[in-house]
Amino acid sequence: MSTGELLSIEPQELKFPFELKKQISCSLQLSNKTNNYVAFKVKTTNPKKYCVRPNTGVVLPKSTCDIMVTMQAQREAPPDLQCKDKFLLQSVSTSPGVTAKDIIPEMFNKESGNLVEECKLRVVYVPPPQPPSPVSEGSEEGSSPRASLSENGNLNNSDSTAVSRGSIDLQEKSSEASTLISKLMEEKTSAMQQATKLRHELELLRSEASRSRGGVQFLYVVIIGLLGILLGYILKRT
Repeated sequence: MSTGELLSIEPQELKFPFELKKQISCSLQLSNKTNNYVAFKVKTTNPKKYCVRPNTGVVLPKSTCDIMVTMQAQREAPPDLQCKDKFLLQSVSTSPGVTAKDIIPEMFNKESGNLVEECKLRVVYVPPPQPPSPVSEGSEEGSSPRASLSENGNLNNSDSTAVSRGSIDLQEKSSEASTLISKLMEEKTSAMQQATKLRHELELLRSEASRSRGGVQFLYVVIIGLLGILLGYILKRT
């Protein structure tokens, strides 16, 4: 976990289980440990390769925000699965009530005198898990074959076609699942921000109501006092 003055970031590295021709996603969690609104912005050295949702936003006081980073399907694997891509997360304290729509690039400009906190994140490719090694067929009579083989030991054409179709279906379902996860993460983040904002507004309303009740009681005491003075003055004159 990376801990700054404004945000805590977990994890410190973006790890992708690398597979060819497949979209892969990983997530980041930002934690605001301050009592202020904190705006953030995510940059990358390879913006065409990665999709970041959301790439800008606001983390409310004492709350968290989840970011989904999706790597587009790759046609070729880099040598030794080494990746030089990097991400930069910038954060800055901002005014209460600010939303993602209010964020502008100038907020993260250090030359304007803004106190911008930055954190660099590496991209790491992890080899996908290897499938289990095939178990040799039993030599006992009556044991059922595990696959339909031809005389030369290769899969029959029908079985090979079925395997190819199954692989394509899995890739399509994986892509749909990644898109659905990204959408759900966005909705979750938006709902959490709205809930925290409503709690803050409720506290302000309660505080204002308490002040207004105190003002009415004080005014009532003043009026009673004035009436007492006036009554005493009238009695003295009579």
